[in-house]
Amino acid sequence: MWQPSGRQWTIIWCVALLVVLGWPPAAGRSLGVKIVNWMVDPGGSLPTLPSQLPMGLDDDGEAVTEHDMAERAYYDVRNRSMLTRWRMDLKEASDPFPSTTQRQLLVGLAVAGALIVWRKQ
Repeated sequence: MWQPSGRQWTIIWCVALLVVLGWPPAAGRSLGVKIVNWMVDPGGSLPTLPSQLPMGLDDDGEAVTEHDMAERAYYDVRNRSMLTRWRMDLKEASDPFPSTTQRQLLVGLAVAGALIVWRKQ
């Protein structure tokens, strides 16, 4: 019975880890992106950019003022340092490709990894 060598096991584990971390779910972000999002802000202390005001609220002065203050607080924190800006960008990061393309790339990576392991025999 065939047993993988040490180098082959390294390739198998690396490819398997990349596929598991990169595989996108039906909805949402992949596990790898979720881990990165959590790592840059584990306590949830960084603010998020407030969403756009709905069309009906543009006449409500209090809502506009509240939205502008929340937006200003976001940009005040964002402009503190380059590291904070980088963390806020990574907190909001998403998968780099559409999920169908990402799955195709990961299957291609798995096939290439299998061929490399087979070739290293």
